[in-house]
Amino acid sequence: MCSSFLLKVMLLFLFSGLIACAQKNAQKKKDQRPNILFIMSDDHAYQAISAYSDKLIKTPNIDRIASEGILFTNASVTNSICAPSRAVILTGKHSHINGKIDNHTPFDTTQVTFPQLFQKAGYETAMFGKLHFGNNPKGVDEFMILPGQGRYINPDFISKTEGRITKKGYVTDIITDVSLRWLKEERNPNKPFLMMYMHKAPHRPWWPRADKFKEFSKKTFPLPKTLFDDHKNRGTAAKTAEMSILYDMRYETDSKLYPETLAEMENLEPMVPRKKNGFWGPFGRTDSIQRAEYTPVLDSINNDFKDNWSSFSKKEKLIWKYQRYMQDYLGTISSVDDNVGRVLDYLDESGLAENTIVIYTSDQGFYLGEHGWFDKRFIYNESFKTPLLIRWPNVITPGTTEDEMVQNLDFAQTFLDAAGIKAPSDMQGESLVPLLKGNRDSWKRKSVYYHYYEYPSIHMVKRHYGIVTKEYKLIHFYYDIDEWELYDRINDPDELNNVFHHPDYAEVVKDLKAQLITLRKKYQDSTELDERFINAYDNRNH
Repeated sequence: MCSSFLLKVMLLFLFSGLIACAQKNAQKKKDQRPNILFIMSDDHAYQAISAYSDKLIKTPNIDRIASEGILFTNASVTNSICAPSRAVILTGKHSHINGKIDNHTPFDTTQVTFPQLFQKAGYETAMFGKLHFGNNPKGVDEFMILPGQGRYINPDFISKTEGRITKKGYVTDIITDVSLRWLKEERNPNKPFLMMYMHKAPHRPWWPRADKFKEFSKKTFPLPKTLFDDHKNRGTAAKTAEMSILYDMRYETDSKLYPETLAEMENLEPMVPRKKNGFWGPFGRTDSIQRAEYTPVLDSINNDFKDNWSSFSKKEKLIWKYQRYMQDYLGTISSVDDNVGRVLDYLDESGLAENTIVIYTSDQGFYLGEHGWFDKRFIYNESFKTPLLIRWPNVITPGTTEDEMVQNLDFAQTFLDAAGIKAPSDMQGESLVPLLKGNRDSWKRKSVYYHYYEYPSIHMVKRHYGIVTKEYKLIHFYYDIDEWELYDRINDPDELNNVFHHPDYAEVVKDLKAQLITLRKKYQDSTELDERFINAYDNRNH
């Protein structure tokens, strides 16, 4: 009887040991899921990444992601404006479904975001940098985010543990410092992580760090071939948008001219609307040491303006403002690239790189003088297309280039798929994992859908929706106008000629209109929804 009891005890211990071993192995297997590092900048044009084009700037660190992974050349957004784009990325749903149609409408906090799903699935989650909306991001274990647009110099942050704090220094460096500290010291090394590392730069008003300000202020950049575009072969929307470098880019806020300089200049032409505290709002945050670093360059810019502006022709004035724009915009990007390099270096040195998916993107594209513009909003290429570079060791073939039609709508489902987490059925994107693995035959999408709502508002880009394929782009501008545009993306890559009414394209128009109706039904967009948002605008504006 005693031996029988001992046998039972031994079997019990053996069974318990087997269960514990199985659980340990299961946990070990679970923890092998890939880490995900999502890097997003704000308004970073694909033209300003040398993996796409090295005409303007070299970005060796961001390029590393492409050379060691994949570069998407037809990545785009569903709504080219900051907060709505971020809402699409977080929810995997179009703006009219997630409710964040513009920068003013509050985000629907009942929407499920992909960080929540990662957190629920056992990932450790963190968010550092610019979210743009809301002060308490959902689904993240740790965060430190900029309030609203944030500041470049000595920025404020909202921290999960410390509340609202001010950090001394340059925003791009600070966001990276905090992100690296979390990676090195604060995360749980036994759990896979999802970290969202999100920069304010290169968003307007484009204040580079002082050393970059000095370096880039001495550079001259090639002019885009459409800088002097008169928009004559397009419709009302292109002709009435308020994003002209010459007529709408502010002297003090954007070109870094002292208010005193403008006060000295009589009959300044062209007259551009002033923004109260436009110069001192950002620059006024400097301390005495920082101010001393910036001032010599600011003095040089202002003296050059005073000495030459009045004698410049209209064309020369546009070129001067374009060069000032590029010097500052690209100066902020240089800091982003340096800091991305710091993070990539740590991943390599720590051994984390082998099991970490790295994504670099922007919340949308941006005009760098094309068509004489800055900003975004349009379905036209420079704002519609967005950079997308992904590195996934041992999965993506290094140096791959992919031209399939993909969107920021796809990001959430891609990350979930890569992590082995089931995506909710109401997400509207498609996982890019087959493309990342080189399985192009399984990719069936041939067109993407776009819808922009924020009008009337800053920059006055009219509301429009459209369908884009590799070959064509069909657009409907609506609300206060009813105009259609069609662009042949192969024969007119700069989108200078609207061929909607050209008889040679009659069949193309017919086919694309039918496809557009199908897409609007697929994504549950409708005339009724358009009217609801129009009424909301009308009520707000009255």
